[in-house]
This record gives sequence, structure tokens and C-alpha cells, in this order.
Amino acid sequence: MTLYYWKKELPFQYPFTISNGRTKTHQPTLVVALQLGNYVGFGEAPAISYYNITVEDMVADIEKKHKLIEKFALTDPARYWHYLHHLIPHNPFLVSALDMACWDLFGQMRGKLLYELWETKWQQTPLTDYTIGLDTIAAMTAKMLAHPWPIYKVKVGTPNDIAIITELRKHTDAIFRVDANAGWTVEEALQKIPILKELGVELVEQPLAKDDWEGMKILYNASPLPLFADESCVFEHDLEKCLGYFHGINIKLTKCSGITPAIRMIAKARELNLKVMMGCMNETSIGSAAIANFLPQLDYVDMDGPLLQTQDLASGLLFADGAVTIQGKAGLGVTPTFL
Repeated sequence: MTLYYWKKELPFQYPFTISNGRTKTHQPTLVVALQLGNYVGFGEAPAISYYNITVEDMVADIEKKHKLIEKFALTDPARYWHYLHHLIPHNPFLVSALDMACWDLFGQMRGKLLYELWETKWQQTPLTDYTIGLDTIAAMTAKMLAHPWPIYKVKVGTPNDIAIITELRKHTDAIFRVDANAGWTVEEALQKIPILKELGVELVEQPLAKDDWEGMKILYNASPLPLFADESCVFEHDLEKCLGYFHGINIKLTKCSGITPAIRMIAKARELNLKVMMGCMNETSIGSAAIANFLPQLDYVDMDGPLLQTQDLASGLLFADGAVTIQGKAGLGVTPTFL
């Protein structure tokens, strides 16, 4: 295989703010491609400062291991992931991008979309939400009204959480989900969640600090709403410890190190009777297409990256009133437009 890569800075339509005042105006992203003969597969990994992996870190690892990354006889993407997992053990973001590119390449070689390779049927797929980042209540309301959508994911984790949801509820009957990004204490969560339920909130994502398991046990036993682990469930080995503390998990391809481990995580979550959400990290249509191929296996999905940014890197993914369709015929189902 031959490896290529590109560094990108993708602007958000609005500054993107979550709890603890973390704000960004652009999403730094690495795009990779693997070519084998006439086939080229693409993958994407956004850089997230919270996880201490930058685009520069990913590029540095590529430069160190470039020839070894290319030196693989592709017969099965899962085998390539295993090879990469040991070759680049401290950079799951880069492994995820390469794993994605390999699956795209493999699907094109087989002439099938990924969900077809996995023998899943495109039926009863969940709608994606649209995220409203933290801002003034007036600004959050304006963002929502500018983007009519059936489901909103609202960032919370401030003293004004109830006031925010109360105001937003005045303007829509849409489903609300809230994401505290580990921004609450147990006491705050116990107070706010019953009120949020009355305001039509469907579920709560990562209410407490990622390692506050004692607090999560209290909350799990008391919460009238389902609780989903995000920061508390990064890798496969994190999944089982969520049982009895969360009602579901939010799998993010970039964090868990790719499509290959995500397949196993979904299977394990089903064994444990945990609900499965797949979330985004503000990927373009390249990374979002990987999420889209999982839709037949998911209960919930948050894949609004292309809707939040003003620049996309591929075509072939269609969003319409929450529903997502893949227009391409093989691999991820999208065609890069930035080349």
C-alpha cells in the first residue's frame, strides 16, 4: 500500500463551546489515504486537545513509521488494525484514521459499502441530533431556531442549565439530549436531572467526572433519565466497568482507535444489555460516513460534524431532517472533494 496524508483546519459556523469554558473556532484534522492499485481509501482523525493528541503528533508518528505502515499485505482490515495497534500503541487517533482508510479501501475492492460487508440491513436507522454549543441563552436559542431539527443535543454544565433548557423548550417540541461533558457534581446532577426530564430531555451524557464511579453509582440508582458514558468509556477495556453505572455508552471511533474495535464494542455492549450511541468528534463527511455505516447497529447517533462546519472534505453523505443516507456504492460511500 502507499500512504498519503493532509493536514486541515476546518472552521465552525459558530464558536464551539462545552463545559469548563473549552471553546474552539476551528477543528484541526488529519486526513489519510491508502492506495492499492487503482483503489484509494480515505480516513480521518480530528485532533482533540482534551486527549492530548495533536495533528502534529499524528504526522510525527506517520513520518517515523511511514514505511512500516505501508508494508502490509491487505487481506482483512481487522488484521491491519491489530498490526497498527502494536506498531503505533500510543496514538489511537492515528490508528483510527488508518483503520478507516483500510476499511474504505477494502470495501471498494469488494464493491460493497461497509454496512453491507458487515451483513447489516439499512432499516430503522436512528436520526442524528444537531448540537447546540454553550453560549448566552439568547445565542443558543438563535442557533437552534436557525437550524430546525427533530433532535438537539444541548451542551450543559453551567449554573444556567435549567434556564437554558427552559428557554429552548419554549421554541420547539423537538427531542432534547443534554451533554454535561463531565461538568456536574453529584449534587447538581441529582437536582437537575428530574427537572430536565420534565422539560422533555431524553437522555444525559457524561454527567460527572470520568473517574467519579462512586458518584455515578449514586446517580445511576436515582436518575429518572438514561445516563450515557462518553469520557468514562474510551477503549474496549472501559466498557464492562460501565455496567451498573451507566445505561449506555457513546462510542467514538477516533477515541477507541477505529472501526475495528468499535465493531467489537457494539457486540459486547449488546451482551451486557447496554444501549449504544455512536458520537462524533466534529469529523467531516469522511469520518461521518464511517459512523453512518454503523447506523443499522445503533440506538442513538450524534454525527453532526458536517452540519457544524462551513467546509466539508467529501461528498456522498446526505442529511435531511435528521435522517442520514449514503449515496456512494462502496467502502465508506463518499468521494473526497479537497484534492
